[in-house]
Amino acid sequence: MDETAAIAASSQQDWSEPDWTREAPRRLWDPSRRLLKSIRDYERLRGRRSSVGWLRWKWCVLRHRFWSAVSGADIPLNSQIAGGLLIPHPNGIVVHPDARIGPNCLLFQQVTLGGPVVLGCHVDIGAGAKLLGAICLGDHVRVGANAVVTHDVPADTTVVGIPARPIDPAREEKK
Repeated sequence: MDETAAIAASSQQDWSEPDWTREAPRRLWDPSRRLLKSIRDYERLRGRRSSVGWLRWKWCVLRHRFWSAVSGADIPLNSQIAGGLLIPHPNGIVVHPDARIGPNCLLFQQVTLGGPVVLGCHVDIGAGAKLLGAICLGDHVRVGANAVVTHDVPADTTVVGIPARPIDPAREEKK
């Protein structure tokens, strides 16, 4: 499959459905995916009442603490994260406990979700970006590296800068 066909197939994908293969650990040492797996296991075992379920639940907490320390990411166990989250470089990622992350999002290193931030589906956030306060980002939003977002962002928008401002699509097409 050539590059053009791959881009066309990607644009036709339904990004509102979680792509769980993005979270699956691919090798033994895969800190970001192992951290997400510990969170998923914790969510699955949270309601278990048996002694074995309780021990497995505690094991998930220990795994989460280990992978949090290794990866340098601060993602609470009780976070609301839809499937398909991709974290290529987890170092320095901070997620507020009240933040909600939609399906198939991408967070690069040093991203901060500070406050009850709501991310739509397929939101890409560049390295070092800060999303602060009670804000909502629509579906297919792109946030540039080191941008500081303090207001809601509509769907299919790219924002950059401090404070973050939308890029004019007509200006982008001229380049």
